Amino acid sequence: MKAVTWQGKRDVRVTEVPDPRIEEPTDAIVRITSTGICGSDLHLYEVLGPFIDPGDVLGHEPMGVVEEVGAEVEHIAPGDRVVVPFNISCGHCFMCDHGLQSQCETTQNRDQGTGASLLGYTKLYGQVPGGQAELLRVPQAHYGPIKVPEGPPDDRFVYLSDVLPTAWQAVEYANVPDGGSVAVFGLGPIGEMCTRVAQHRGAGRVIGLDLVPERIARARAHGVEVLDVNEVDDVAEAIRELTDGRGPDSVIDAVGMEAHGAPGAKLAQKVVGLLPDAVAQKLIETAAIDPLSVVYAAIESCRRGGTISLSGVYGGAMDPLPMLQIFDKQLNLRMGQANVRRWIDDILPLLSGDDDPLGVDEFATHHLPLDEAPRAYEIFQKKEDNAFKILLKP
Repeated sequence: MKAVTWQGKRDVRVTEVPDPRIEEPTDAIVRITSTGICGSDLHLYEVLGPFIDPGDVLGHEPMGVVEEVGAEVEHIAPGDRVVVPFNISCGHCFMCDHGLQSQCETTQNRDQGTGASLLGYTKLYGQVPGGQAELLRVPQAHYGPIKVPEGPPDDRFVYLSDVLPTAWQAVEYANVPDGGSVAVFGLGPIGEMCTRVAQHRGAGRVIGLDLVPERIARARAHGVEVLDVNEVDDVAEAIRELTDGRGPDSVIDAVGMEAHGAPGAKLAQKVVGLLPDAVAQKLIETAAIDPLSVVYAAIESCRRGGTISLSGVYGGAMDPLPMLQIFDKQLNLRMGQANVRRWIDDILPLLSGDDDPLGVDEFATHHLPLDEAPRAYEIFQKKEDNAFKILLKP
């Protein structure tokens, strides 16, 4: 089959790889019909090469049609249309029972000190072949895949794999009061969807921050107050001016470890990329390679007693935080990978009618054949051709 494989920094290719097969009774094989490119994929494209091998299959936002199931898979059958969550969870361990599927004890990567395995995402998270391919082996398929109705185009449901539950959890963790205010740093796919979810869930004021003109225009088009950070000298002060001088009730960081972020982080990431893998792995695990300017701005901006929700991915273990300010302001911090299955019952009904309250039908800017994946990664990373959200079609 054809699959998008990592070959090196900024080098992804569509290559022929062996077809997957059932290996465990809890597996399923899904023929992929749509699969997204995520901002997190750009971390592999640009930064996290030391944790990935040439030939590894990428992608963690897939949906398609079930081809085959293992003996213990009963809730889906061949011919069913399904979305596959990006985290691989069993549904019956202590963590899954507590709604923390991203920490699943069955697929936890204890040798790496990390949580549940993820599709298509490095040795840190199981090195499981991903979904930017014609076929996907789905582990823990007795629980993970989400059966969706026939009929509507894939765009209606594909974001259940990552974008929607990640944004939903970010807003949930932000604890926005009914009618309250929330600022969202970063208006990429996750950040913009956070603004839509916050509006849907009753936020009175939604403020977005970004520097890409097309993203600013998209957010303004659906009623978000947007600050262009290119035009602001002091981001925190500008946000306070919009919120009675005290700052928003909640702040969501949807930026995280940008693959092309702040200058200091960009330099650190470039240096890491020149090191041997074994050295680079250790440096990434123990040193700060992240652009923390957004975290600092979130801490500075949020009102006293407010909540900061981190949905952007961070990697450095020694990133310094201004603990005195966090303590003094009595800030609440929540963060983590989305627990996809935890939120599906809340989200799926919003996709089942004709009104499309979250605007998923028109969310993608590009639908490209799988063969064009190298170009898709390049334009998404460089923010060219108004590339906001790209879906690949095997």
